[in-house]
Formats: sequence, C-alpha cells, structure tokens
Amino acid sequence: MTSRKGVALYVQVLVGIALGVALGAVEPELAVKLKPLGDGFVRLIKLLIGPLIFSTVAVGIAGLGDLKKVGRVGLKALLWFEALTTVALVLGLLVVTAVGPGRGLHVALSSLDTTELDKTLAGPRPTGVAGHLMAAIPESFVGAFTSGDALQVLVVAVLTGLALAGLGERGRKALHGLEEVATVCFGIVGVVMRLAPLGAFGAMAFTVGKHGLSSLGNLALLMGSFYVTALVFVFGVLGGVLALLGLNVFRLVRYLKEELLLVLGTSSSESALPSLMDKLERLGCAPSVVRLVVPTGYSFNLDGTCIYLTMAAVFVAQALDVPLTLGQQVSLLAVLLLTSKGAAGVTGSGFVTLAATLNSVGTIPVGGLGLLLGIDRFMSEARALTNLMGNAVATVVVARWEDQLDVARAKETLRGAASGPTSSAPAR
Repeated sequence: MTSRKGVALYVQVLVGIALGVALGAVEPELAVKLKPLGDGFVRLIKLLIGPLIFSTVAVGIAGLGDLKKVGRVGLKALLWFEALTTVALVLGLLVVTAVGPGRGLHVALSSLDTTELDKTLAGPRPTGVAGHLMAAIPESFVGAFTSGDALQVLVVAVLTGLALAGLGERGRKALHGLEEVATVCFGIVGVVMRLAPLGAFGAMAFTVGKHGLSSLGNLALLMGSFYVTALVFVFGVLGGVLALLGLNVFRLVRYLKEELLLVLGTSSSESALPSLMDKLERLGCAPSVVRLVVPTGYSFNLDGTCIYLTMAAVFVAQALDVPLTLGQQVSLLAVLLLTSKGAAGVTGSGFVTLAATLNSVGTIPVGGLGLLLGIDRFMSEARALTNLMGNAVATVVVARWEDQLDVARAKETLRGAASGPTSSAPAR
C-alpha cells in the first residue's frame, strides 16, 4: 500500500470514530443495532490471530537458530514484561489510593443488580496458580487454534519453533512453509483492514448509543484518574525508557497513529497486531526479535490492563466501604501479577480477569463489579491503547538489549513520521 493510501485509511478510521460517536449521541437506538459491524471486524482479525502468532513466533524462534539465543531473548523479554507490569500495577494502586474515587459512595452490595454481571462472567474460568498454568496447555494441537486462547497458540508455537531450531537443515522446508503461511496471513490482513473504518464506526456507535455519555455520573473521577495514569505511564515511564535509548515517545506515537486509531475504534489491541509487527520491523528491530516478543507480549505484557486491574479493584473496595490493609494490598498485587498474564488483548478480558482476581483474593466482593459495567467499555479503549504502546516499547528495548536494533534507522524513521504520513499496510 502506498503512503497516500495509508493516509486515506487513517483518515477513514478517524471519520468512522467521529461518525459513530455522533450517531450514538443522536440516534442511540439505531446505533445499538450497529454492534455487529464492530464485532464482525474484530472477529475477522481474531480468526487470523492464531495462524499469525503460530507462524511468526515459530519462524522467529527458528530464525534465531541458536537455542541459547532463543532462551536468552525469551528470558529478557519475560524479565522486561514482569518489571513493567509490576510498575503499572503499583502505579495504579498508588493513584487510586491517593485520589480515592470510590470514597464517599457508600454503596450497599445488596443494592446492586448483578443480573448483567452474572451474564458477563458466565462460563468456567481458571483459578489458582495450577489452574492458570494448566489453562495455557491445549488439550490437542488443533485445539489450541479452535479454543480462541492466544496463550495456548503461543505454547504450541514456542514448541514448534524450538523443534525447528533443533532440526537445523532438516527443518528448513517446514520453516519456509511457515514463512509462506505468515505471508498469506499478512496478505489477508491487508484485505480485512479495508473494513477498519466500518468496524470503528459500528463499535463506537454501539458504545455511545448503549451507555450514553451521561451514564458516567459519579464514576467520572475513576475514569479520569485511569486515563491520566495511563498517560503518565506511556509518556512518563515508557517515554523515559525510550529517551535512554535516544528515541522520542511522541514521535513513536505519531509513527503508530494508524494502529492506535484502530485500537481506539475497536477497543481491541489484537486488531493492530499484524501492522504493529510490520511497523516495528520497518523501525529497525530485527524480524526474529519482533516475531517472538510482540505475540508473547500480547499475553504477558498488558500494562494498561494492569493499571486498570488495581484501580478498579481498589475502587470497588472504596465504594463498598471495604478497608484494605497494607498486607491485603500487597496480596492483591501478588495475585494480579499472575492473573494479569492470562488476560487476552480483546474487549472485556480485563473485566473477566478482575473478577477472577477478586474471587481468588476473597477480600473484595465480586458482586461489586456491577458498579463498573456502565463504564468498562469506555475504559477498555485506554487499556488497549496502553497495552499496544507497552508492547511496542518492549520490543524496541529487547531488540536494543540484544544489539538487534538499528538505532540510526529508528531515529530516521521516527523523524520521517514526525514530518509526514506513514503507511500502516504490511509490506509483505
């Protein structure tokens, strides 16, 4: 896709978001009926996520060749993920404790209607350390792709990549085959992306039409605190990390503007996964690092979700007048360090993960989550946007850590993004 077409898609997505908000405010009943447009687009992207994660991760690991190098890159990525998600969790806890958006509400648990909450949380969910670990292991090779669980696909992809790396020349044909699969998947993404403006329009129209801008009420302080905290994390924490590498976070945001707008419209960071990987390779990150770190980050490096989880959990405790001791707050953080790793980058996953966390801790009533149903969709955009930026920066950091980042090229590319439009189409 040419640069001009890239700009056209960017403008179309932005127009779609604006029209969706306007229709939701003016004709809410009609807007709610447009929900299938947004859901349909996300489903089209999701049907490609399994094959994309499998082929790119397996190729990335096999492309590294040396199994020691694979382990080294994977270990560095996991260390970075754990460090940054811990920072996100602690930052969210500090802000919500200081601001206290739930204080003074004095909500009685018995007064909450949990009917919609029960529907949202319906279905089996893993509990405990063993449960989460077992949930990551698919019952069959094909089952990993039909379950809709990206973490299971990731497990299969890692095993396949390690096997191909160990086979050497004998696995060369299979490796080329997987590379072709990835090429075809990225080609399909190019076709599906033409529907992005329509998907963004439908998703935003439904959100505003269903909940209405007036539904925020007393929860506005929580939303405002969450959005500000996410901005501080992106431009303060992640921006500081990039500055140490000689890169500018504002230029990176502009470089990824198409992906960010797509995520804003669909509330799903998964919708931008293919083009994000392509952009990072263009930026100067080694393809083998990108193909290993980015898909892994979508399961283990959800910074925005971590901020949301601590802020939402403490907000519910404040609203229900449930005091939390320092020990209980530390316990909450410890559980979140595990449960946050199992959240997928799709709409609503953070809410379900929060329910699983509160159920595991037992200190805060799960029924209190009914307070968040009205605004969860509005907060999901900030979660997904922060997750995207966190994974982009993580890939740059790991690539630089491995001396697999062309810093000069990255600076030049970001300067170019600051002075003109960039293309979001996969160059495959």
